[in-house]
Amino acid sequence: MITAIVFVKADTARIPEVAQAIADLDGVSEVYSTTGQIDLIVMVRVRSHDEIATVVSDQLNKVAGVLDTETHIAFRAFSKHDLESAFSLGLA
Repeated sequence: MITAIVFVKADTARIPEVAQAIADLDGVSEVYSTTGQIDLIVMVRVRSHDEIATVVSDQLNKVAGVLDTETHIAFRAFSKHDLESAFSLGLA
């Protein structure tokens, strides 16, 4: 599974509609509205890099109200949940 984190700048008058349209895209697992320079943070989880290109370049960037995006590919996931799973399996 490949995870991409996409920062979205959106038309501020349309943030709820933009967020919902993005959330409805295949491959998008979560959309967060945020404060600061970025309006939305989008989590994309897909099986291949080509699918990231499809979701972000071909679909997300074309949602009405999306002004700009910045995409980051995750290399590894570190979380308390993952560590608890490892301990319960005896891996640590």
